[in-house]
Amino acid sequence: MDREGGYVTRPPLLDDFNYDIWKARMIAFLKSMDSRTWKAVLKGWEHPKVKDANGADTDELKLEEDWTAAEDSLALGNSKALNALFNGVDKNMFRLIKKCEVAKDAWEILKTTQEDTAKVKISRLQNLTRKFENLRMKEDESVHNFYMNVMDFANSFDDLGEKLSDEKIVTKILRSLTKKFDMKVIAMEEAQDISIMKVDELIGSLQTYESSVNERLEKKNKSIAFVSNTDDEDLENDMESSESISEAIKQKKSMAATWSDEEEYEEGQESEAAKHVTVLIGIVTSDTESCDEEVSYEELEATYCVIYFPALYCLFFIFC
Repeated sequence: MDREGGYVTRPPLLDDFNYDIWKARMIAFLKSMDSRTWKAVLKGWEHPKVKDANGADTDELKLEEDWTAAEDSLALGNSKALNALFNGVDKNMFRLIKKCEVAKDAWEILKTTQEDTAKVKISRLQNLTRKFENLRMKEDESVHNFYMNVMDFANSFDDLGEKLSDEKIVTKILRSLTKKFDMKVIAMEEAQDISIMKVDELIGSLQTYESSVNERLEKKNKSIAFVSNTDDEDLENDMESSESISEAIKQKKSMAATWSDEEEYEEGQESEAAKHVTVLIGIVTSDTESCDEEVSYEELEATYCVIYFPALYCLFFIFC
């Protein structure tokens, strides 16, 4: 027969995850052998004992050669059932029942162990499923790290006998990404058949998109930082100029306080301003006459500083 359907002449094999199926198949298998075999599991079997003069059982076990035909038949049913159970479990479970001499005892041990295990399995699956459904990618989490978290869940499901398909994993990842992947997800869903997409293919595409987004953000942040630094430098220069002007005004007012006569002050002011203007004119004239060749930007800047600040100083003395 086909392997998936099991064997008529072999007992079904019990593992950690198929007890419900195994139980139904094993009952059918035992009944198919003969009725006394299945009854040995239901009712149990006891070793025949020597009877006393009154026909009551004693504690002495009866020798096998002294068994009656009925006792032989019951013992045979127990042996067949026990043999089927011994060959219907894996190595680990065989250790639980290997010392059993009665088929019913072995059956009850397997039932108790596996039904409790099945309840634990169902509880763990429910808890794992709830956590898996609530899993979401964090804002600062990379595609790789999120994928590793998803695969941890997939491995846990596999340990419980519930394998997650590629389609389910792909769907979960696409539904759980952060908002920055929204456009990518829409494009992928429109251009490809998600139901046949491989997990590795999806992760590779998402990582490529993630790298592009991160590069654009990095360039944008650098541009913002550059503009901010430039504005800070301009503001600092403006503050320095304002401080220089303020200092000049203070010096002028201080000088004005020492003069007792307003007319003498004005004449002195005009005289002082005239001196500065004369000096400036001389500087400009000298620079113009001696400048036969082109000058560099640095030289122009230096000349500007020499002319601009004294001129500004004079203007304050004249108009303030």
